[in-house]
Amino acid sequence: MNQKAAGANISGNCDGGMPEPGRWHFVPLAIIAAGLVLGYALGWHQYLSLDYLGQSRQALKAFVAANPVIAPLGFVVLYTLAVAFSFPAASVLTIFGGFLFGWLFGGVLAIVGATVGATIIFMAARTFCSGYVRERVGSVATKLSRGFEKNAFAYLLVLRIAPFVPFFIVNIAPALFKVRLRTYIVATFIGIMPGAFAYAWLGQGCDSVLIAARNAGQQATIRDLVTPQITIAFVALALVAALAAVVKKVWISRML
Repeated sequence: MNQKAAGANISGNCDGGMPEPGRWHFVPLAIIAAGLVLGYALGWHQYLSLDYLGQSRQALKAFVAANPVIAPLGFVVLYTLAVAFSFPAASVLTIFGGFLFGWLFGGVLAIVGATVGATIIFMAARTFCSGYVRERVGSVATKLSRGFEKNAFAYLLVLRIAPFVPFFIVNIAPALFKVRLRTYIVATFIGIMPGAFAYAWLGQGCDSVLIAARNAGQQATIRDLVTPQITIAFVALALVAALAAVVKKVWISRML
């Protein structure tokens, strides 16, 4: 290979020997963005709310009871799509899961859906040239790259357990720094467990409150929500939040 050809080859690549991104590289994330816009335009986000859960609780419960296989699978698919298209409804959907399936099964379904949805985004982001994207995300990418280079699994696990970095960014960032797919999936699956089960427990507690209010012929009030289940759920969420602060100060500061 002559020097001219070699120079042309180098200029046509970015770090890691990956080709400079052409237009087709942007198709996956363009689809995700289009799906998000379309979902809001059609009002689908209104169905991913606690208001909808309260209004449709009986119909949803009846559907789950009548479809013990389709209902859980449908929930996982819905959760996966919501995460893949970056709808800001993961917490609400996890509450739905606890409400409809119980905290344990609902939490597991939420974890599976979130992991699959996050993996879709990860795979889409990998179609970009990492160097091309890192140049556009600035100092945040520099800090993240240091952590991933030292210990990709541990760093990603910390980011998942202590979500002081937005979920969407954590979905994409590992793809920019050559994190292995298996590492990404395992760390994501394990790391989102605490928050998922806490929110699912909250959903199960809301169910018990609504049932008690219905049996009494009354509407549930804020005072009715102060039950042992709800209290435990909020304590768990508080512990997750506290863990985020501790990890950010002690562990992440060391890694950076």
